[in-house]
Amino acid sequence: MNSVVRSVFCLIFFSMLLTFSTLAQNSITGTWNGLLKIQGVQLRIVFHITSTDNGYQTTMDSPDQGVLGIAISSTNFEEPTLKLALPAAGIEYEGKLENEQNISGTFKQAGQSIALNLTKSDENQKELVRPQEPKGPFPYHSEDIAFENKQAGITLVGTLTMPQQEGKFPAVVLISGSGPQNRDSEILGHKLFWVIADYLTRNGIAVLRFDERGIGKSTGDFGNATSIDFAEDVMAGVDFLKSKTEIDTHNIGLIGHSEGGIIAPLIAAQTKDIAFMVLLGAPGIPCDELMLQQQGLIGKAQGLSESDIEISLAINKEIFDIVKNNNNPDKVKNELTKFLKEAVKNNPQTLIPEGMTEDEMINAQVKQLINPWMLYFINYNPSNVLEQVQCPVLALNGEKDLQVAPKENLAGIESALIKGKNNNFSIKVMPGLNHLFQECVTGAPDEYGSIEQTISPDALKEILMWIQALNK
Repeated sequence: MNSVVRSVFCLIFFSMLLTFSTLAQNSITGTWNGLLKIQGVQLRIVFHITSTDNGYQTTMDSPDQGVLGIAISSTNFEEPTLKLALPAAGIEYEGKLENEQNISGTFKQAGQSIALNLTKSDENQKELVRPQEPKGPFPYHSEDIAFENKQAGITLVGTLTMPQQEGKFPAVVLISGSGPQNRDSEILGHKLFWVIADYLTRNGIAVLRFDERGIGKSTGDFGNATSIDFAEDVMAGVDFLKSKTEIDTHNIGLIGHSEGGIIAPLIAAQTKDIAFMVLLGAPGIPCDELMLQQQGLIGKAQGLSESDIEISLAINKEIFDIVKNNNNPDKVKNELTKFLKEAVKNNPQTLIPEGMTEDEMINAQVKQLINPWMLYFINYNPSNVLEQVQCPVLALNGEKDLQVAPKENLAGIESALIKGKNNNFSIKVMPGLNHLFQECVTGAPDEYGSIEQTISPDALKEILMWIQALNK
């Protein structure tokens, strides 16, 4: 989870809540740079377009948000029109190639349209160094698999890694954080779940990781899903593991990162099929409080003034209260619209994005807020479910985590487990680590991409040793 948006993986949330032929081929391929102007803030956007045997491929960077190498789902170029789309994040771009160096166009997300003109650059994309990314040959068995969530009528596709030796193995399902995630939980060139899976499988633990619904090769609708829906998908993965003769069906656990640390307890509280649970950077306080705390910490790290932070927090708190105090979606929509109109009126420094009216901007904000995922998240209190969890639990947080602050959230997790009379848990703060469990300087999200380390070896060791100790 990143600030008020679902996570840094969502790239950009245009909202007050953040107050955040051969000739044709030669012409369109390359690196294109532009500036999005949003409420007085300029965000750099970079598209890298390459030619393949099957057409074009594009990756997108948002350097000011520390987001690099996001794969664009579709790239279509029929001279002079370029169309790019990333449906999972609600992003579209359409532009006209004016000449070999310039494209004039419009960037769209969540109903908002903002002018984005691009200029071609000869600068090559900086190669990302990720020394922990696994490289073959691998001393374990790896296979691409698929399983069904029959209740939702969708197919989840992923990878299962298993030790090569004979026997039945303990297993884990990896559960990614918020935003559209592939099986590797890939962000900024880091393949967090691949690194975790490789490490655990080398040490005797089978690991299932999969593309979220509607992402990668999995079917389904990501955009309208809530944490409950994602929990159903994970449970289908647990059922799949139970069908494998190589798996010790009495020793299947869950490892959830960020929002995954919300999803894992939802499952563990409802079934005895879960033998243990690892929570990495998981919320332990009500999620509306979490988002306010998150916004304040990240705003401070970004150098925002105390007064700007206070104004933004006050607006957000009122927004969350409107959502929490109303069960009728139409009433929520009407009250949010009324409140945001007043907020814009009382904050004349608020800038309307180019190409939009005030009403269009407010309508776009309301649309974001009444998204099923956001409505569920704002109302969610992790303690209510954690109190029902009886399996062993390991909860880790990075000391410098600004997205899920360790002190308050670990205390919330511990308190809920104690209240529920769970006597088998371990709570630990990992020194010097951020929300991705990287060794870092400040913990701010804009560091994630510049850090070569994907995950601290200390964090990997802590997870492994705890799981192994359960089987002694």
